Amino acid sequence: PQNYSFHNTKTISILHKISSLAAAHQKMIAVLIDPDKASDNQLDTLVFNPSFNQVDFIFVGGSLVTDGSIKTCLERLKKRTTKPLIIFPGSPNQIDNAADAILLLSLISGRNSDLLIGRHVESAHKLKRSGLELLSTGYILVDGGRTTTVSYISGTTPIPNDKPGIAAATALAGTQLGHQLIYLDCGSGASHHASPKLIAAVKNEIDVPVIVGGGITSQADAEAVFLAGADVVVVGNKLEEDPGFLGELTKAKEAFMVL
Repeated sequence: PQNYSFHNTKTISILHKISSLAAAHQKMIAVLIDPDKASDNQLDTLVFNPSFNQVDFIFVGGSLVTDGSIKTCLERLKKRTTKPLIIFPGSPNQIDNAADAILLLSLISGRNSDLLIGRHVESAHKLKRSGLELLSTGYILVDGGRTTTVSYISGTTPIPNDKPGIAAATALAGTQLGHQLIYLDCGSGASHHASPKLIAAVKNEIDVPVIVGGGITSQADAEAVFLAGADVVVVGNKLEEDPGFLGELTKAKEAFMVL
């Protein structure tokens, strides 16, 4: 199921693929690429990694992406792979139809109205014209042990890792508002990932796919996150530092493959 080709095939729903694999208890890997750091050499190292065939999705974006670099990064990726390219936007400027889809993030863990609806109003017409598949995503920041870029930029306080009930209620409210995905994120450079107890509480409360990112730095981390209920694990910084980590991530995924 990893050999999907989505480019120029807008009738194929990425959301359907994520939901179908999650319903079948198949785990997924997403690689997060920061366009400002994505050199040709780095992209080649990723794409030619023997474990790259186990990557399901490529997320492109971040909180501090330079205008224009996202298009360049997407174009470079499209020359190298047919895997689904999904924008992980930090601002309305990060919308480009070279991608296949965009995570339409609403920061439901915070009370910053700009990130709950304001930015969405700004970008609504641009998104409509883009032809991108819109993946409505309830975005929940979880305390990863240190102040991360997304927490600082958003001006919001993450949900404490030891408050699974708050995270679960927030995720449930998000799905009741119509969000199709829930994303639990400790942010880039987090000291640790969302706790298994918190992930499990969220997963047990909702019936949409759960994405978990931030602070996943070992095979054991990935396995713990998958076991707790994550359907998609997202890794970015660790792969920039250690491209070989993709092999460990693949082993974690394979441990949960349904025969």
